[in-house]
Amino acid sequence: MTIKIGDRLPEGKLAEFIETETEGCSLGPNSFNVSDLVKGKKIALFAVPGAFTPTCSAKHLPGYIQHAAEFKAKGVDEIWAVSVNDAFVMGAWGRDQKATGIVRLLADGNADFVKALGLDADFGKFGMGVRSQRFSALIDDGVVKQLNVEQGGKFEVSNAETLLAQLA
Repeated sequence: MTIKIGDRLPEGKLAEFIETETEGCSLGPNSFNVSDLVKGKKIALFAVPGAFTPTCSAKHLPGYIQHAAEFKAKGVDEIWAVSVNDAFVMGAWGRDQKATGIVRLLADGNADFVKALGLDADFGKFGMGVRSQRFSALIDDGVVKQLNVEQGGKFEVSNAETLLAQLA
């Protein structure tokens, strides 16, 4: 079953590569409970099939970086990029795209979270295994308020501009 507007996000864990050690977060990959991360926050979440892939790197992530201040001005606490990659790859992608500190790059290494959302996809024919469908969502205190799922490999509704317009 696919998650829909009005549903609460399922329990799950996502990992983030922490660049600077702080109290409670060591340097390197750290695992977080999604329910803890979303508590009391408004999150602009988007998911991509893979870090460093062409559309994801040239359009999807850059759009959210470019519009980050506008999201903040409309009450969004955090922007998340989720992908079925490991935290090391997500950290490297964030550094490469200069997203560190702007967008949280969260790894769903085994696709458990996107499977729980019902938004996983089989990219086996491309040698990539199970990945995430391309989508965006607005999450408010753990509840899905907007959901934009791309169809057939397109990049039309999950971009930053669409989600930003839905906040108006």
